[in-house]
Amino acid sequence: MTGAKTAVAWLASVAPDPEACRREWERNPLGVALLPAGKAWDVLILPGDLGYPTLDVLTRLLDRPGPVLAGFGDSRLGFLVPAGTAARWVGTGVRTAGAGTWIVVPYPGRRARGVRWLVPPDGLGTLTDPALLELAMHEAAAERARRGEADG
Repeated sequence: MTGAKTAVAWLASVAPDPEACRREWERNPLGVALLPAGKAWDVLILPGDLGYPTLDVLTRLLDRPGPVLAGFGDSRLGFLVPAGTAARWVGTGVRTAGAGTWIVVPYPGRRARGVRWLVPPDGLGTLTDPALLELAMHEAAAERARRGEADG
């Protein structure tokens, strides 16, 4: 299987009907499907002005972070983290999607309108470690504050 095919299989595996999910991706003109969070992964949703610098920090620390979604207008980034993280997350300014929630997911490897993959899933189940994500968020915020001080 190619990377995109294994990523599709991995994502679709959380759907109540994986085959129906695949058909939805093929037929939906937006190239998206609705998938339940909280099974194989949760999503931590950061505002874009923090999410992009956080992703920059993560990519400096890791060869490949877990999957990352960019929302409509790039105003929010969604980092896929292990299931159960949303229920334990206590950080402020971060929205969570865990058990009982659904998210819009674009088909990996294909252009979709609105929501897109910045880091597509690898199909192996690689996720971002929430502790590392939190450290990257702090580093990104500190870098932003240092730049603000230098500008002022």
